[in-house]
Amino acid sequence: MSTIPRRKFIQLSAVAAAGYLVQPGREARADDLPHLSADDPMASAMKYTDDASTVDAASRTNPAADQSCANCALVQGADGEAWRPCQIFPGKAVAAAGWCSVWAPKA
Repeated sequence: MSTIPRRKFIQLSAVAAAGYLVQPGREARADDLPHLSADDPMASAMKYTDDASTVDAASRTNPAADQSCANCALVQGADGEAWRPCQIFPGKAVAAAGWCSVWAPKA
């Protein structure tokens, strides 16, 4: 005979069945996020562009020719990805070659 009381067995069975039926969520990836468009109102406000080379370095708040989303502290994801999530534009992916006025150097 089992040493587990019937009530405890039923509770454990219910938890196991619920765990079996609930499927784990899939991790969000940058590939799944829509790409940020320069026409987006938030992107326009932040002067976002997909190509940092088109921005005049003198017009930037931190003038430097090598600024891009790829080397910004606010961009997340793995280095080398063409589109990555950004803390400034939640739910959207920015171009690694892009730039916006909130650019901050990586520490």
